[in-house]
Amino acid sequence: MRTQVSVILPIHNAEPWLEECLKSVLQQDFEGSMELSVFNDASKDKSMAIVEKWKMKLEGSGIPVVIGGHNSPSPRGVGYSKNQAIAQSSGSYLCFLDSDDVMMPQRVRLQLDAAALHPTSIIGCQVRREPPNSMERYTRWINQLEPDQLLTQVFTSNGPTVIMPTWFCSRAWFSHVGPFSEGGRGVPEDLLFFYEHLRKGGGVVRVDQSLLLYRYHPSAATHYILEYAGPQDESRMGRRHTIWTHRVRFLEERVLPHWATFTIWNAGRQGRRLYRSLTAGARRKVVAFCDVDENKIKKGFYCYEDSQERPKPRVPILHFRAAQPPFVICVKLDLTGGAFEDNLRSLHLQEGRNFLHFS
Repeated sequence: MRTQVSVILPIHNAEPWLEECLKSVLQQDFEGSMELSVFNDASKDKSMAIVEKWKMKLEGSGIPVVIGGHNSPSPRGVGYSKNQAIAQSSGSYLCFLDSDDVMMPQRVRLQLDAAALHPTSIIGCQVRREPPNSMERYTRWINQLEPDQLLTQVFTSNGPTVIMPTWFCSRAWFSHVGPFSEGGRGVPEDLLFFYEHLRKGGGVVRVDQSLLLYRYHPSAATHYILEYAGPQDESRMGRRHTIWTHRVRFLEERVLPHWATFTIWNAGRQGRRLYRSLTAGARRKVVAFCDVDENKIKKGFYCYEDSQERPKPRVPILHFRAAQPPFVICVKLDLTGGAFEDNLRSLHLQEGRNFLHFS
């Protein structure tokens, strides 16, 4: 019989966390056939010695372990490693796992049940953070999005609405969408795959149980690509710019063709940056900025000084109650003590149809 589930585990210098990660594979309560596919991306620590030790334990419990990798001087990146781990595996379903995370015992069983019902979806789950208070706003967003928001909030700086370490999908669907980009460190391979998944009509489903311990630490790969990541050195700023550009182009591709005009909610830095980043055709659809800041509203308009158009575009700045939907919202959620959310709710709009979040 073909293996039902392959756990996909790329490894690069994972020694501090790997024991706990591999133990969580062994402790799965799934009773079907499961294998572990490990790909070592040029680790220089004792990661592979740990894998070899756990290979005996796992195979002794009926979980075959497939090991691949390379010992080049430099790692080739998360996208390459995931693709290699998938290529050497054989399961009908793929369960993605990061080497610094820990699965709850019911993860594979519950996500397989969901994937069988949703064969063209990426299945995610809720998470528990370690340390518990790390990145609290982001964790709330991961765990509390409503089912329809898993598709409407795909443009925000948070990235995919179900996070990569929780992904579970069929091999057939992965092959239809993938593979991952292999651009190396700093390339948002999960975001690019997620966008392609949506382009091909894929769904997004979250199992509403906490099935993963999701670690936060300075060497996590996520720190090198997400827009909320740490201190801003020049190379990191370049990566942030790359992600911003992907997000803007996806917005222009998926949403703006369906809107004759729209308003940018935020006349401050983020709203103006979005306006400047749009193609000329999309900029012409912007009829106004809106805000609650009286000083910005009193200015009356925003002039795009770098425009090649003559006369230079002058976009009105209105109070949000005077502005017309649909809105592209460039205000970060969960930062104003509920004031922004109350203002938005007072307009009785439908997310996805009358507004979407971009920040």
